[in-house]
Amino acid sequence: MVYRAGAVWLSLVASPFASFSLARSVGPRDAVPEGYHAAPYYPTPHGGWLPSWSDAYAKAQALVSQMTLAEKTNITSGVGYLMGNSGSADRLGFPQLCLQDSALGVASTDNVTAFPAGITTGATWDKALMYARGVAIGKEFRGKGTNVYLGPTVGPLGRKPLGGRNWEGFGADPVLQAKAAALTIQGVQEQGIIATVKHYIGNEQEMYRMYNLFQPGYSSNIDDRTLHELYLWPFAEAVHAGVGAVMTAYNAVNGSACSQNSYLINGILKDELGFQGMVMSDWLSQISGVGSALAGLDMNMPGDTNIPLLGLSLWQYELTRSVLNGSVPLDRLNDMATRIVAAWYKMGQDKDHPRPNFSSNTHDKDGPLYPAALFSPTGQVNWFVNVQDDHYLLARQVAQDAITLLKNDGGVLPLSNASKISVFGTDAQVNPAGPNACASRACNIGTLGMGWGSGVADYPYFDDPISAIKRRVPSVKFYNTDSFPAIDTPSSDEIAVVFVTSDSGENSFTVENNHGDRDSSKLAAWHGGDQLVQQAAAKFSNVVVVIHTVGPLILESWIDLPSVKAVLFAHLPGQEAGESLTNVLFGDVSPSGHLPYSITKAATDYPDSIANLKGFALGQVQDTYSEGLYIDYRSLNKQAIKPRFAFGHGLSYTTFALTNATIRAVTPLSLVPPARPAKGATPSYPSTIPPASEAYYPPGFSPIWRYLYSWLQPSEADAAYAIGAAGTPKYAYPDGYLTVQRPGPAAGGGDGGNAALWDVAWEVTVTVRNAGASFAGKASVQAYVQYPPGTPYDVPVVQLRDFEKTAALRPGESETVTLRLTRKDVSVWDVELQNWVVPGVKGDGV
Repeated sequence: MVYRAGAVWLSLVASPFASFSLARSVGPRDAVPEGYHAAPYYPTPHGGWLPSWSDAYAKAQALVSQMTLAEKTNITSGVGYLMGNSGSADRLGFPQLCLQDSALGVASTDNVTAFPAGITTGATWDKALMYARGVAIGKEFRGKGTNVYLGPTVGPLGRKPLGGRNWEGFGADPVLQAKAAALTIQGVQEQGIIATVKHYIGNEQEMYRMYNLFQPGYSSNIDDRTLHELYLWPFAEAVHAGVGAVMTAYNAVNGSACSQNSYLINGILKDELGFQGMVMSDWLSQISGVGSALAGLDMNMPGDTNIPLLGLSLWQYELTRSVLNGSVPLDRLNDMATRIVAAWYKMGQDKDHPRPNFSSNTHDKDGPLYPAALFSPTGQVNWFVNVQDDHYLLARQVAQDAITLLKNDGGVLPLSNASKISVFGTDAQVNPAGPNACASRACNIGTLGMGWGSGVADYPYFDDPISAIKRRVPSVKFYNTDSFPAIDTPSSDEIAVVFVTSDSGENSFTVENNHGDRDSSKLAAWHGGDQLVQQAAAKFSNVVVVIHTVGPLILESWIDLPSVKAVLFAHLPGQEAGESLTNVLFGDVSPSGHLPYSITKAATDYPDSIANLKGFALGQVQDTYSEGLYIDYRSLNKQAIKPRFAFGHGLSYTTFALTNATIRAVTPLSLVPPARPAKGATPSYPSTIPPASEAYYPPGFSPIWRYLYSWLQPSEADAAYAIGAAGTPKYAYPDGYLTVQRPGPAAGGGDGGNAALWDVAWEVTVTVRNAGASFAGKASVQAYVQYPPGTPYDVPVVQLRDFEKTAALRPGESETVTLRLTRKDVSVWDVELQNWVVPGVKGDGV
């Protein structure tokens, strides 16, 4: 149904239907295509000017004002590459912060829950589950004594279907990503844990992402409007939700490395979006010392240079030296330290926050106390604290409600416990060597529960599909092979359940010749899975295909075969892969998942810029976003290409009817948002370079080799101070460098941007009724915005703007669902006005 309201049309979609659809300085860069430019933006905006952070900043200012120079520089950096720990200011009671992966659970430790991945969570289209998962993750991170949760992931957005880390995020749409991320952040931070939204920004491919001695990381060349309307959108919502930390990406944007891109960090994130927390580098991605500080980076992790072998750093003692010699203004360091401490206070970590009770370096009780040292004393490092509680129930619920039924010809599903079932495929059973046998899950053996890389957690156990099926049907035949075996001719009522997979992950690992991205396997099922389905379909009259996958696949070689009756995408279910699936297969619940991306009939249905990965090039690889706004369903709609299965598609065992749709105008809209308020006061500190003695090593201190410290030898500190005191220029500041704080852009003024962007413009209600006769089910209602003809902007045909999911409705039962469209939801980014504009509005009102 499409309803016109003012300057936009609103399209409501409910299940089962959906809309179509090393170090380098800041110096010369490799050339980027014409029209793409990383403009300088200085100085770094001070934090503390928003009321939502004022209490935390008042406390932070009181603490930072007591810190010495070395204490300030110490807390802005990690202490070495084998740790995820920042430095401390122990004298004042400010501890080392424990920063820990991953986005789906506490990594590298035991007694935790391995939750379903982000892509699985997105496939639920259920805000309540997204929030509940965030709460549970936050509780486990707190229970393990961490301070910072390195999640959620919203970059990559999912621009490239072959992208290796798409599965860590929530889907190939900015609004789906944004709402899931904001709810995750809310849930995590309510437990007193600092959430970290990542990777900022344009990290849409794994290969060639990292700067190294021989080649810069690739440059994502993104125009201003595309940046704002697609890739920045989830980050803005994260800031609006109060996120405490942002992690920069490895790659460059418009030629400038994300860890020192002053336009992205200072201009967009800290000024336009009003981000008040701390900006950290991804591990080993910092490529300059002074340059990254001036560009707005607040924390360097893990502290080392790109080659973390000798205990060298671009910050720590070097940042101390740079402040003493005047290269880095003390004002910048004060702001860095204050942002870090303010995030700590805002989450209440000054009050009875537990300390880490585990080691990421060993699962044994005792281990090295200084794991990066050549020789280390040992002692207890693991206390084996069990933080799982009953979170397995939530993990199972998320995995279950994400399962997406794409096809169900003849109502072959659900199965009954009396069904004659043969199961094929190694994906049905857990890795025989154990679910955690492969480090960082960098293999595809057995049931695929998560991708690989830093975004994983250890399984406490693994409930695999075949075990769950055997609990229902003990007589099931299981063929644990990906090659179709020689079998007797099955009876016509026998059902084949075929399991296939597709895996991907971080570029740190190569799996079956896939270098993080799916560069080898492409969009085909791994291990000959497509052939396995075809061969099963040639033998059986009824085939059910279950797919565990990181993203879309091309299904054309078998999807229309008459024997292939049903297809389920189970995504990446985590530890609860078994019962979550059988609950759906056998009809305990109706499937209620919906695709968080489109499934095309051919990879070439997308333009080359998003269908293919960028290959090797001499110099910097240029990845130009020439498709602009048109990714996933936006691209298909523009080209009038019908997908095999549309974004948002998902079937149920029942049917739903939508009636009584109404739309109510809530807030009158002007062409652009009202004028932003002026910035509030920010912390003020003395600006005089501190005495060199604040940087001296403590008398008698014995450094541990390969650990990083912020102190200098007295002679070094004295020499640096002499340069600073003399005012002798030590560092050539970047072009465009300014020292006066800016008032901020018109599009800013609040958490995430101008506060008026979150004013509700329209409220849409619709009654959803279970129109079936036999099964209960949950319906997903999706609201899309469509601009009328004549709109003076190039706009996608439809764009997702909100969604809600009903409770499980019994046959005949109804529920009224309310969706809300904000000013921003109906706006476009005007590159000339540098503001959000509601098309068609000429003055006040609509």
